[in-house]
Amino acid sequence: MDEILQQLEPLLIGSVPTMILFLILVLAYKYILHGPLLNVLAERRQRTQGAVEKANEAIAAADAKAQDYEARLRAARAEIYRARENRVKAWAAEREAALNAARQASRERVLAAKAALDTRAEVLKLEIERGSDDLAADILKAVLPPASSSGNTLLAEGSR
Repeated sequence: MDEILQQLEPLLIGSVPTMILFLILVLAYKYILHGPLLNVLAERRQRTQGAVEKANEAIAAADAKAQDYEARLRAARAEIYRARENRVKAWAAEREAALNAARQASRERVLAAKAALDTRAEVLKLEIERGSDDLAADILKAVLPPASSSGNTLLAEGSR
């Protein structure tokens, strides 16, 4: 074993400068590259997350605006439908009023025509009654021979 240790001794002594250089290299790497690299990565992560957060905030704001727009659009449509419905109701009321006026006017015309017809019928009935007496007398004169003037007078007076 002594022999192995004697062989390792010059190797160990020869490796000491290499170890010192390795330690200097590791420390230099840690302070020169690793620290700034971690700082750059942390800053990058913050910027990325900040950008993502800003994007999420912008998306949320856009969604809120879209919902507000949709709500206003629904309200405007509802208002248009209410106005349209009121206009249709007004037109229906106007049409109904016009129909009622036309019905009333036609009723009045029908009643006036009926009254005129009734009056005319009464006048014609009276004329027929007056004419029937004269017609009956004419028929009697035509059917009965003229025998005596007193008999015709009695019949004519009896039928009146």
